[in-house]
Amino acid sequence: MAAVMEGPLADLNRWNTEGCSIARAMDLIGTRSAMLILREAYYGTRRFDGFARRVGITDAAAAARLRKLTAAGLLEKRPYQEEGKRTRNEYVLTTMGRDLLPAVVALWQWGDTYLQPGPPPLLRVDAETGEPVTVDLRTTDGKPVDLEQLTVRVNEDYLRARKRPEG
Repeated sequence: MAAVMEGPLADLNRWNTEGCSIARAMDLIGTRSAMLILREAYYGTRRFDGFARRVGITDAAAAARLRKLTAAGLLEKRPYQEEGKRTRNEYVLTTMGRDLLPAVVALWQWGDTYLQPGPPPLLRVDAETGEPVTVDLRTTDGKPVDLEQLTVRVNEDYLRARKRPEG
């Protein structure tokens, strides 16, 4: 089964995926190292050497990924200085970076279910209750939504915004 494609989207051959939010997101975070740097930021890593070491990438790769994630607004640099040493930068999640957490947890949850040979190595639980934390599709009023119940439609606001002259 598939999502319900509404109106002009019903014929997949008659429209293109220009402006696709999934494609734009993958352009930004679609590399293994970018996702693992974000994982580390969620775990509390803040310093360059920690990212490079824990993700297992070269300094050059860590610098490139951190630069891209910072330029995109997922992380921000903040100066720090250890006594007797020069000022350096640490990397802290922004609101944009924190808002990506459900997508990262969804991948983590999927990996636990389908890619682990046994029990998952880590559990996600609420700090206060110890209850498991999961990600799923729900309406704003809390109703679960399966793939076959998901309808995709053209956003008229998007179309209007594209037609407006820049100025």
